[in-house]
Amino acid sequence: MSLFATKPIARIMRESEAGEHQLKRTLGPVNLIALGIGAIIGAGLFALTPKAAHDNAGPAVVFSFLVAAFGCAFAGMCYSEFATMIPIAGSAYTYAYATMGELLAWIIGWDLVLEYAVGAATVSVSWSKYLVRLLQTFNITLPPDLTKSYWEGGLVNVPAIFIICLISIVLIVGIQESARLNGLIVALKVTIVVLVIGLGFSYINKANYVPFIPPNTGEFGHFGWSGVMRAAGVIFFAYIGFDAVSTAAQEARNPQRDMPIGIIGSLAVCTLLYVGFSYVLSGIVNYKDMTDTAIYEALHNIGYDWLGTGVVIGILAGYTSVILVMLLGQSRVFYSMSRDGLLPKMFSDVHPKFKTPWRCNLVFMIFVSLFSGFVPLSSLGDMTSIGTLLAFVIVCGGVMIMRRTHPNIPRPYKTPLVPLVPILGILICFAMMASLDMMTWIRLVVWLAIGLTIYFTYSRTRSHLVTDPESDHGKT
Repeated sequence: MSLFATKPIARIMRESEAGEHQLKRTLGPVNLIALGIGAIIGAGLFALTPKAAHDNAGPAVVFSFLVAAFGCAFAGMCYSEFATMIPIAGSAYTYAYATMGELLAWIIGWDLVLEYAVGAATVSVSWSKYLVRLLQTFNITLPPDLTKSYWEGGLVNVPAIFIICLISIVLIVGIQESARLNGLIVALKVTIVVLVIGLGFSYINKANYVPFIPPNTGEFGHFGWSGVMRAAGVIFFAYIGFDAVSTAAQEARNPQRDMPIGIIGSLAVCTLLYVGFSYVLSGIVNYKDMTDTAIYEALHNIGYDWLGTGVVIGILAGYTSVILVMLLGQSRVFYSMSRDGLLPKMFSDVHPKFKTPWRCNLVFMIFVSLFSGFVPLSSLGDMTSIGTLLAFVIVCGGVMIMRRTHPNIPRPYKTPLVPLVPILGILICFAMMASLDMMTWIRLVVWLAIGLTIYFTYSRTRSHLVTDPESDHGKT
């Protein structure tokens, strides 16, 4: 079998509807938008904004958010076209399988582990830090040895393990229950972000915006327009998650109508909140003085210390929903890969009552919680970003290929101005990838090498395209 053999869309759809491995369709457009917002608003808004402003872009971090949003918007339109054509679980993995062949599909499926599983572990460590901070406001102190990994001076990060296990159990119980919890969390954190923007707007000191784009220091990525691009690559982590909406396509009630609403709607809402938040924060606190706690300094400066506790709660809520959607997305990608024979059957076993891929959720609960509790994850944010950007590039390319190879397939949503929009998506995503440091690229190459080793030693010979090439029954 050729490494670039594609899987026919008719077969993909047929297999998704066959057998006992079926997911439950319960999500509407509001649920999908909330899933997108749940995954997007989290670490980036409160932690990455001051870092990117201080180190790279100054007040022009507002432009960095817009650059990242444009890249996501172009990719989001491409995701929407695929999600309505192939409304099943798997996201970019499934789209690559239908357009570019099994090898690239495997690469993108393995790459998505960086975005979802590693991303969830990274966020859980930050969740632990903010839980410790919140408890301290109530004079509750957790033993330091139980809130840090061995490599960070402790023994094990118990809160990080706890939140991964709790969210995994919620996901096993059911997608509708998970969506309800996510909806409540999203309402809470969006309310807090809007409060910060609304209360802070009248305290902006316009002198903090001068110069809006600080001159470059002579080093690429340190202010000037190269700094804006470097900041866009850094804060891109803040936008990760909208594509996780597409992993839930097989659980959407009306995916042809609702998937574009969920993907593009969540992107639009989050972009408005990001731009508004970064503009207000840069106006209250000079970018030269920004630290990781810039938001608390800003609230103190304008006399709203009481809102600081609310922000911590909002951050915890944000991180919780990010973890939920990341673990949801990861389990659905491996569910699809297992159905295709590229991973063991256990990853696509669906619970007879809950109709969720429960064994897959259990495996990732163990894997991600161990990662969260014992591995230092502070440097993995950029690695998560580069993995996601690579997925976006492949999806944008896939739309152009599909327009040529399958021009007559019904497309309830069509990406406008093809090939211009996909090309712009590829160029912007590549530009953000290029702005990241060399060590991030080296880690990506090593990660992909590990994935290719697994593919050639296990998955290739067990692929259903090899074991059942003429199937009309969608065996699993």
